[in-house]
Amino acid sequence: MKIINVVGARPNFMKMAPIIQAMNMFPDRFDHMLIHTGQHYDERMSKVFFDELGMPKPDLDFGIGSGSHAEQTARIMVEFEKTCLRERPDLVIVVGDVNSTVACAMTAKKLGIEVAHVEAGLRSRDMSMPEEINRLCTDVLCDYLFTTDLIANENLLQEGIAAHRIFFVGNVMIDTLLRCRNVAEGLSLRKDWSLESGSYATLTLHRPSNVDDAGTLEEILDTLSVIAKEIPIIFPIHPRTFKMAGQFGLDRFFSKDFPIRGIWPIEPLGYLEFLHLNMSAKMVLTDSGGLQEETTVLGIPCLTLRENTERPITCEMGTNVLVGNNRFDILKAAEKVMSGQFSSGRVPEKWDGKAAQRIVEILLART
Repeated sequence: MKIINVVGARPNFMKMAPIIQAMNMFPDRFDHMLIHTGQHYDERMSKVFFDELGMPKPDLDFGIGSGSHAEQTARIMVEFEKTCLRERPDLVIVVGDVNSTVACAMTAKKLGIEVAHVEAGLRSRDMSMPEEINRLCTDVLCDYLFTTDLIANENLLQEGIAAHRIFFVGNVMIDTLLRCRNVAEGLSLRKDWSLESGSYATLTLHRPSNVDDAGTLEEILDTLSVIAKEIPIIFPIHPRTFKMAGQFGLDRFFSKDFPIRGIWPIEPLGYLEFLHLNMSAKMVLTDSGGLQEETTVLGIPCLTLRENTERPITCEMGTNVLVGNNRFDILKAAEKVMSGQFSSGRVPEKWDGKAAQRIVEILLART
């Protein structure tokens, strides 16, 4: 079975790595190649992940780079069509919800190639999020829909997706976390920075709804600076957020007294470094998706700076709570964490490190 695996942005790498490793156990059954669209092109945000996760170097790197959603999607489709016509794969595997995901799924289907979507069925019901549009468009096209939980299964069924296309396999991102956990624990970053376990928080912030408006970003940073008077907040700052904070003149919220209490902006970290910090943090504040899942497995309180989530299982079973960008809700939730009143949660079904293995077994059964 000839397969093209597609990655394009930082979260994709953690999801694709275990799938490639599982395929490599059957070299006589799978002929697979890896394509990196180059949707994320910053060294610290992208290329370092190939080294850390043991992934092979991509067979092709389109080097697409940034641009509007339309420009980026169109450039990916043009390049991917050339690749599919040349390679003639039996299956294309896409992961997550970025522009590369929907662009490659659409291109493959128009060429009559089967497509598998890993992390299918997640829904925020917020059509202002580009990722939600990508998820909806990708899922309706795909032949194999691999889901992380039964809520996702139900979403797909309610949208009219045939049951025989839906497979509850678990969470491949957790496969990577569990495989890398011991290695991450052994890093020296906390020791180098004189950080005791549970003595700090971590922060990620990059969504346009939070960082593209000066008033909203200022309110969030001002609120977090209150928390940072009690506990330092380590902030691997996304290039987009760094740019916007500079444009808005909000640098005053960033502490220059490292490692004293405050918000510490640092360069983006590699996967292992950030996992090393998160697994011993007092709490994680984020507007990303994957961290909601990782903190649920780690048992670390997660305050999600969004009004909705496509991963509701992390709120129902895990350690995640939605606080939006509302000052009162953020401070109230942080106080619960600081006073030890936060629930440790439970790990969802099949988040056991074997999701990629299940995916490969399903593909083997159909070849």
